[in-house]
Amino acid sequence: MSEVMSEYVFLNERLVEAGEAVVSVHDAGLLHGVGLFETVRCYGGSCFRLDDHIERLFGSAQVLGMPIEQSRSDLAGWVEALIEANGIGEGRVRITLTRGDMRKAMEEGRFESTLFVTAGAMEAYGAEVYQRGMTVVVSSYRQNLGDPLVSHKTTNYFSRLLGLQEAQQKQAGEALWFTLDGKLAGGSISNVFVVRGERLLTPPLETPVLAGVTRQVVLELAEELGIETEQPALTWEDVKEASEVFLTNSIMELMPVCRVERRSIGGGKPGPVYERLGQGYRKRVEELKS
Repeated sequence: MSEVMSEYVFLNERLVEAGEAVVSVHDAGLLHGVGLFETVRCYGGSCFRLDDHIERLFGSAQVLGMPIEQSRSDLAGWVEALIEANGIGEGRVRITLTRGDMRKAMEEGRFESTLFVTAGAMEAYGAEVYQRGMTVVVSSYRQNLGDPLVSHKTTNYFSRLLGLQEAQQKQAGEALWFTLDGKLAGGSISNVFVVRGERLLTPPLETPVLAGVTRQVVLELAEELGIETEQPALTWEDVKEASEVFLTNSIMELMPVCRVERRSIGGGKPGPVYERLGQGYRKRVEELKS
């Protein structure tokens, strides 16, 4: 996948050309990875579940002590203006918040966050990946219940990128993370769903896992379609014995997994529960575009 860079960005309430956008070398996001971000998918010039992404950003900022001077409505307005300025139809928006200039904070005794928004066209996953399903592996890394960051979408993302790199080196598209005590958590960049019997299962938020926006949409769709859902603690055995596995995030939407560690899942093809939910998701996207 690739992304066309923004011509314009919003940086601390100002719309500027991308080449003129400057962040201090003393910024906490650069020096210490102290930041949050949201990636939002755009369809036909409109953002899917933008309010949910903004709410998650504000919620994490409050928990982690990162002040946001702007309001939710201000931020939503910037996103819409930026999409128009960059002429984005199908694409993505990224909202990034950092704790700001550390030197200034030390001198003045208060933090003043840096907030910027970028928007660009993107190349989506190819149709063939959805048709044949993705191959995933089990990450050699583990998710730590005691890590205060794991349930938030932070810019401290290096471990996740290492997990994804590990998967790519094994010709796989994603890596599944488990906790130190063997509970399924999620992918490096995704939430995970498995189907066993007639039930759709996904790890509970307290595993901990990220409260994915697409994860929530899938749970809503399942309720509408009469698909029984549960959020129990899951293990490798649940993955191995699943009739279906699929991943979710805002960019891939719903991605079927047909091979885990070269073990075939569901006969090596996307399953009926995934297909029903995928159709429901596409319907919501089409409603957004209309």
